[in-house]
Amino acid sequence: MLVRRLLAAQLPELAGLPLARLDPAGSDNVIYRLGTELSVRLPRGEWAAGQPEKEARCLPRLAPHLPLAIPEPIALGSPTEGYPWHWSVSRWLPGSPPDIGGLPHPDQTAAELARFVAALHRIPADAALAPGPHNGFIGAPLARRDTETRVAIAETADVFDSSALTAIWDAALAAPPWPHPPVWVHGDLHPGNLLMADGRVSAVLDFGGLGVGDPACDALIAWTLLPASAREIFRAESGFDEDTWTRGRGYALCTGLNAYTAYAATNPRVAASTRHQITETVADFQRDGFRTAAPR
Repeated sequence: MLVRRLLAAQLPELAGLPLARLDPAGSDNVIYRLGTELSVRLPRGEWAAGQPEKEARCLPRLAPHLPLAIPEPIALGSPTEGYPWHWSVSRWLPGSPPDIGGLPHPDQTAAELARFVAALHRIPADAALAPGPHNGFIGAPLARRDTETRVAIAETADVFDSSALTAIWDAALAAPPWPHPPVWVHGDLHPGNLLMADGRVSAVLDFGGLGVGDPACDALIAWTLLPASAREIFRAESGFDEDTWTRGRGYALCTGLNAYTAYAATNPRVAASTRHQITETVADFQRDGFRTAAPR
């Protein structure tokens, strides 16, 4: 097995521990549990190849400032044994992903996530640590996603209300850009990247999209997990202003459409979660009273 060979060659003191592949694994990484205290992550392709090095460099700097646990890198593996990219070993974090639509304490969850997001955005974006360009235009202006998003809206017109999706997208593009210096952003806050224990959020995972930019992308969790009542708590306590919230809703829409068009036909789990994400952006938009597209 590849992972066994990598461990034996580079971390022989860990090579004898029990090893079990996690399922479902992430879209960017294959993940194994190593013994009871560790995990191994291996990028699936070139698009994710820089993530282990970035996390090893940045996460120890961020962790002391955050109110929730995040992955603790233990070792950074090198390309070898027929595997072409860096890989990582991190401390195992206990818990399980939250149940969309079944949060035991949604208001509490919203407040916990808001405090995490606000704390991350307050950490000075150290130029020596900032990862620079990051995959998927995370933290970048939404206009870079305009063409692909409009194509996805047209492609899913038989599933979703294309006029409503267009109105949300137009409003997001029309919102003023982030007027302050770039901040640290997680970039991929969805339920699969959270752990919960005893009804509380216990950890935030997968910082492969970590970057610096517009904090609007970290509003994503509001539409991927939280019910409408808790969403308002998250919005208030995270400090997102109206323009950032509007851009965040556009980010939730475009990432939901991207995942839906890419995976829905082959992955029922992704289809269900992204359908929820998209329909929640529509409901939220309508509750805010934006019935027509904002002027371009």
